[in-house]
Amino acid sequence: MDMAETYGRVAVTDAAAQLLRELTGQHGPLMFHQSGGCCDGSAPMCFPVGMFLTGPSDVKLGDLEVGLEAPIEVFISSAQFEYWKYTHITIDVVPGRGAGFSVEGPTGKRFIIRSRMLTDAELEHFGLAPASGAGTPA
Repeated sequence: MDMAETYGRVAVTDAAAQLLRELTGQHGPLMFHQSGGCCDGSAPMCFPVGMFLTGPSDVKLGDLEVGLEAPIEVFISSAQFEYWKYTHITIDVVPGRGAGFSVEGPTGKRFIIRSRMLTDAELEHFGLAPASGAGTPA
């Protein structure tokens, strides 16, 4: 396997993947957009494909493989990405009321973000750190 395939910016928990499979059965193909705040805080918003239109100011973080025919794409605004570019995010689900426009709202569950800082290897892979040994102070 190519080592580049092991690095990603986004992942999904088993519980969130199960809910996404259920929601896809109800709503068709889905996508996420990581909200930048405002009305729904910084919740990951899940929409049927085509209901939320991404544009040139959105960055694709990656795809979630949840056992469906097609992966679920995850986007974030470029301005928000500047704050999160050193972070790996995992989409999870917990009991509670979903964000106002996100499809999980009526389920009694809500999607949340769990985050961690990128590892040194991930930083290097994404071009956010110098190659090992390069640029170290003498």
